[in-house]
Amino acid sequence: MKTGKVPETILKRSVFKQLKVKRKEILVGPNIGEDCSIGQFGPDELFALSCDPITGAVKDIGSLAVHITANDLAACGAEPVGLMLTVLLPENFHESDLKNIMKDVATTCEALNLQVMGGHTEVTTAVNQPLLCVTGIGKVKKDKLLTPKKVKEGQDVIMTKWAGLEGTAIIAVHKEEVLKAHYNNEFIERAKALNQYISVVPESKIANEHGVTIMHDATEGGIFGALWELAASARKGVEIFLDKIPIKQETVEICEYFELNPYKLISSGSMLMVADSGQLLVDRLIAHGIQAAVIGKITSGNDRIVIQEETRRALEPAKSDELYKVI
Repeated sequence: MKTGKVPETILKRSVFKQLKVKRKEILVGPNIGEDCSIGQFGPDELFALSCDPITGAVKDIGSLAVHITANDLAACGAEPVGLMLTVLLPENFHESDLKNIMKDVATTCEALNLQVMGGHTEVTTAVNQPLLCVTGIGKVKKDKLLTPKKVKEGQDVIMTKWAGLEGTAIIAVHKEEVLKAHYNNEFIERAKALNQYISVVPESKIANEHGVTIMHDATEGGIFGALWELAASARKGVEIFLDKIPIKQETVEICEYFELNPYKLISSGSMLMVADSGQLLVDRLIAHGIQAAVIGKITSGNDRIVIQEETRRALEPAKSDELYKVI
């Protein structure tokens, strides 16, 4: 495709035509010549906004873009409603590839009942691979908004699913040929299949119904980075037991092969939660088929500690994600 805004004909057949979800809250959606999208919520509802780029992956980028933004909204207790999508494409990109991205976006939106409200699609020399930036909007009742101010000393820290979940899937997809020299196809397919667990919207709904105080999704920086961010936002400390953090064997082996720290590997699909009765919440999540575990507690002060047997060491703010050592 040529540099510049994507032509109207391509927008209509490869972008707009793929989008099926229509929600009553969205009054003005995507169309040629529309500069803004308009939504309307109820009088006792707040709106939540979140913005994320997808830069670490090319394959499955459409699905990841939707899930990552919906996850952020779900973490504050909001129901994801709509999103604005900016798609920047390199000059050598084909319309068929754009259409496939939008099909992935549409399929994921349908699964989450999420409407694409609008966006911008452009071919530019500024990128050498597709770049998606998504702004999501959600709604939440005023009395259901989750804020870090409510976190108290002694509460349990819960984690859903597994450390390094998203990073493992991305590496398995992008480095499949390298991995084939060391692992069998069944192992690689199991690692790739972890991307089916990227959404945390299901567990957020369950947690909201069973006394969660705050949630935080683990993205870049992995579980360690997310724990630091959660504690920092609450202005509290944490004590975390390393052996309580769930992790898949596929993640362990892939991280050992590439010499990565799995606890600092992008972990979208894993949600951190704080609650008074962590085991009760874990039991509810497991009853709904979602892996979860109590991994530690909130403490007073600002010490953020990981305990491994007799060793105590301090968590640090997240630096560059381990994924970028490989991708």
